[in-house]
Order: sequence, then C-alpha cells, then structure tokens
Amino acid sequence: MLASTDKKSGLILKRGSTTASKSQIKDLQRDLRQLGYLFRWIDGGFGRGTERAVKALQHDLLNNFGSQNDGEAPVSIIVYNKGRVVDVTGVVDQKLAQCISDMLDDKKYPKLPFAENPKDANREVIAQLDALTSTDVPLPFLKAIFKQESNLKHFYVPRGADEDNYIVVGMDTNAGEKYIITSRGYGLGQFTLFHHPPKKSEVKKFMVGIRGNISKAITELRDKFEYFVTGPPGGRRADDRFADGRTQKKPLVCQYEENDSRYLTDCKTCAMKGGKQDIEAEETPYYEGSKNTFKKTQYHPGSYKGVPIRKNFPCDWPYAMRRYNGSGVNSYNYQARVLKHLASI
Repeated sequence: MLASTDKKSGLILKRGSTTASKSQIKDLQRDLRQLGYLFRWIDGGFGRGTERAVKALQHDLLNNFGSQNDGEAPVSIIVYNKGRVVDVTGVVDQKLAQCISDMLDDKKYPKLPFAENPKDANREVIAQLDALTSTDVPLPFLKAIFKQESNLKHFYVPRGADEDNYIVVGMDTNAGEKYIITSRGYGLGQFTLFHHPPKKSEVKKFMVGIRGNISKAITELRDKFEYFVTGPPGGRRADDRFADGRTQKKPLVCQYEENDSRYLTDCKTCAMKGGKQDIEAEETPYYEGSKNTFKKTQYHPGSYKGVPIRKNFPCDWPYAMRRYNGSGVNSYNYQARVLKHLASI
C-alpha cells in the first residue's frame, strides 16, 4: 500500500518526479485501481493516466457527496477528506496518502475485484457467454456489443511490466475537465454506475458475478428494443429506423419463427448477406436526409471500412443496439463498429 510507505518517507509523488521508485508508484496505482480511480496500468510509471486518476480522487474528496441520479453510494467520498485536500493538483503528498489509507482501511468502501489468473477467468467468462441461450435478445448481437465494450474481457490481462489484473473499467469524463469521472462501466458488459463507489451488492452481483453482468446487458438491450426503437419522436424512437423506411409500429424481432434453429442466432449471415458500405468522417450522414455526419470523437475514429448496411437487416436490432449506447454522434459510431464486429466474430 502506497499510503504507509509515503507516510514514513515523506515522499511526494507527481508526474515527472524521479524520487519515487517504480515499486512505490505501482503501490499508488494499485491503490487507485481498487478504489476505482485509475483506468488501467499498474506499471510503475507516473504518466498522464496516473496523474488524471489522482486528480479524479482529489476532485471527489472535495465534491462527491455520494448521491447521483441512479441512487446513493454506500459512502460519501468527502468524509475521507477531513480538510486535508484543498485543491486538484495531481500531486500525491502525505495528506492525500492518508486519505487513500483511510479509504482502503474502511470496510464500508467496496474495493474493485481482481483475478489471480485473469486469462483463465476471461476464458470462463466467454465459455459462460457461449453456453447461453436466449429468446429475449440475439446473442450474436450481444457478443458483438461486448466486443466493443470490453474486447470480450472481464479482467485485464497484464503484459510486460504491467501488473493490472483488476476488472475492466470504462470511465466517461463528459464534464468540462477530463479528470472528472461522470460514470463508470464495469466488466464484460460494462455495467454502468453513476454513483461511486459501488455498493457491495453491486460488486458481488455484477462484477464478481459474471452472470449478473451478462443478464443486466440482456435486460438493457431488450429494453432499448421494446421502448426506444418505435416510440414517439423526441428521444424514445430510433430516427435512423424511420429514415431507413421502416414504418411498422412493432419492432421486427427476427425473420425466422421461434421454432426455427436460426431464430435470434443467425445474425452473422444476415450481416454478410446485406452488403457493406464505407463510412467517412465529415462526409457520411447518419442516415439518408440527415444533416449530421459521422465525426471523430474522443471515443471513436469516425471512419470505417466494410460496415454491414444497417437498413438491409431483416430485423430492428441494429437500431436497438445503437440506442443501447444512447443517441447522437457517438451512438452512430458505436452502431457502425458493433456491426463490423457482428460480421467478424
């Protein structure tokens, strides 16, 4: 644990510092990972990612009261401050180290899980996914979504000097400063929470428990299919579906009957048969007649080769899959990338 080492030595850790050892920086990174502030990498290098994680923690020590639009966190981060952190600097001094120590020592603060053997753990995750059957959602679409969300990994697999074997975490930083984390996605399906830290029950069910993680994604995708594809304009319908000429009031589930073995399973064939298109950033519109075009964003490159043509699918899951990611430019980029995964995995 970094905090105890730092308290004894009086070290100050910051980007560009040469006084701390790689071991001490790894201790800090491991602390930040299990507390949910470092995106990834436990490699002993205090780079921009570690600095951003330190700033995120400092921001929360000053501003996180524990309540968000998805509920209450088990603890408020500000209670660990006790007047010791007064600004967001990206520098770890003895006062911040003591805050970290208090958070690590508090059993009410759930820590993120890790795998002793992440390769084997990830193989088991994929085995569970491949063994699933579902009449609620097309599992090939779900797997393509997971490919985009987490590269089909529940835990990071360390390489080289990296020692990160914690759960995969995605962090949205849509606020004005990139170090302000607005939500976190966890594991294979990127189970998303806006409050932080997560509850113990959430860690157990959706992070340690992979079935809960997958089930949550199935529920979310089905919800988007039923309520965010054919609904009224203004947020509860997929505009691209209507622009593609689909006017049916009920969303199209599958071209095959439920008693057909291809029902909700033969999606790759549909992706391959419908033709492909290239998408160019700043040129290709979201759909015919749209004034908006694909663009490069902080999450997506904006241009793609060989994307299965959305409107040629004999179902409405491409539209539900986009709404799984929300709306706007990122959702259209997301849709294109997941369709490419669908054709390849």
